Amino acid sequence: MATKTTPKAQTFSMKLPTLSEGRSDRILARTEMVQLRGKVYAQGGENTLHTHTRQDHGFFVIGGQATFHDEEENLTVVGAFEGILLPAGSYYWFQSTGDENLVMLRFAGKFDGGGDKIGDDRIDLHGQPFPGDHLDNNPVPPVEVPGSFFGQ
Repeated sequence: MATKTTPKAQTFSMKLPTLSEGRSDRILARTEMVQLRGKVYAQGGENTLHTHTRQDHGFFVIGGQATFHDEEENLTVVGAFEGILLPAGSYYWFQSTGDENLVMLRFAGKFDGGGDKIGDDRIDLHGQPFPGDHLDNNPVPPVEVPGSFFGQ
């Protein structure tokens, strides 16, 4: 007789390093259908217009401020303890616009219908694959402030 196993709860922490420059992105918890990421930006953001075709996702700002832009350059400013929900297919880019590290919880739910992981459905305005580490996204390696953490 087969033993039935049930899914187990996962815990996670938003204790993330403070940065003097760059950005960091850490998977905090995930299942086959949901992913939670802790993101920190000393400056910049996701600087090129893109969408995710098979996931609804959003950002909850815990510290700092983000300004989100859509394909028509409409602006949405999201401050601490506020969030934005982006349905699958909505185009956006964002940048840190506060005077401190931008710290966000990114949450995503994957749709069925292709791809092996959350994030492999990221495309640019022309329908071309656009991974998060693409050079047009201006990736900047994180420089952590020793011993300094958000959420400590």
